[in-house]
Amino acid sequence: MDTADVLGHEYRPRLIDGPLDRALTAAGAVVIEGARASGKTMTALHAAGSYAFVDDVEVRRALEIAPRSVLEGDAPRLLDEWQIAPELWNLVRRAVDASAQPGRFILTGSAVPADDPTRHTGAGRFLRLRQRTMSWWEKLDGNDAQVSLTGLFDGERPVTDMSAGMELDELIESILRPGFPAMTALELDQSADRLRAYIDEVARTDIRRLADIRHEPAAIEQLIAALARSVSSEVTYKTLAADVRTVAPTIDVETVSHYVGLLQRLFIVEPQGPWTPALRSRARLRTSPRLHLVDASLAAASMGAGPTQLRGDLATLGVLFESAVVHDLMVLASGIAGEVRHYRDSNGKEIDAIVTLPDGRWGAVEVKLGGSQVQAGVESLRSAVEQIDTDAVGEPEFRLVVTGTGPVLTADDGTVTAPLSALAP
Repeated sequence: MDTADVLGHEYRPRLIDGPLDRALTAAGAVVIEGARASGKTMTALHAAGSYAFVDDVEVRRALEIAPRSVLEGDAPRLLDEWQIAPELWNLVRRAVDASAQPGRFILTGSAVPADDPTRHTGAGRFLRLRQRTMSWWEKLDGNDAQVSLTGLFDGERPVTDMSAGMELDELIESILRPGFPAMTALELDQSADRLRAYIDEVARTDIRRLADIRHEPAAIEQLIAALARSVSSEVTYKTLAADVRTVAPTIDVETVSHYVGLLQRLFIVEPQGPWTPALRSRARLRTSPRLHLVDASLAAASMGAGPTQLRGDLATLGVLFESAVVHDLMVLASGIAGEVRHYRDSNGKEIDAIVTLPDGRWGAVEVKLGGSQVQAGVESLRSAVEQIDTDAVGEPEFRLVVTGTGPVLTADDGTVTAPLSALAP
């Protein structure tokens, strides 16, 4: 459909478009999940033949009077924010069962409803896609992209470009520029205001709407800030609780764990799970996930970190940059059905991101903020990969050091280095 006719905005292509088109040829219904304002409605509407906005009063009234009428319309039929009326799930499932035609429905949702024993799993009928906020490649319209993730898996190596990296101020601005589509064109001070309002809305409204619990919004805001400070690390709930107690002195670890779970159901928090290959040594693998906020700009806003603060705090800048890299790898890998995990063992060897494909191929990624750290990243990757039993899992298809300000080049041992701004699907 023409999104401009419905919502007043021309559609800006997203990396999820390809996976969505493929999913619509393979399943009767496709569920697009992701944080509020990540662009789900626009993406789904662009692919849809008709639509119903479930948060509209008239649609809710139709659901009460003649629920099946909401499913009527040209396919694919978009049911936007379906989780507001969870009964739609079973209605869609039955409609899919009644027809062998693929691509009947697109459901979008910015929260995962609570488990309901009357709601069928949908296995075999629904395919799920995650819509994340925009990657740097999408925000920059692919202008400087020189290093294809798909190409790296296919054995391609980039042409050397010693001037590919950003200057520090440009890098900071790119981290602070939100990946939420409606905010990408704003000035940084305007987007910071919008991001703080977003956090406030999550803390005051979204949590309560999802779980119907009594809570102190300040505790949720403090928890989001605590998660932001520890993104890219295996933080414990005990540590998070200690941070939240500065505003909610009586909060316990179990409550903090529950809140993190709610933030995951809102897609505000995304875990980066561990990769657990066979090892050559007797080292033990660490199996805790790393928790990332939905967008590095949101993490910065929750900490009150603007350009001046980050320019004077390179440690925090490095943490935010690593989270931005992991986010973008997740977006880029989704087009080839890839997953992004992390590796850490008891010998202290770690790999910031492991990109795995369904056929078993994998690549290892180290994140370094500056170009001067590239050699350290190359050596860190070599040392960590040596711990892995490549007879069992195969050699990595590539080793990649992603920087903020470094060049594009291939080292003597085959390791590729590239700035985040140069990464492409």
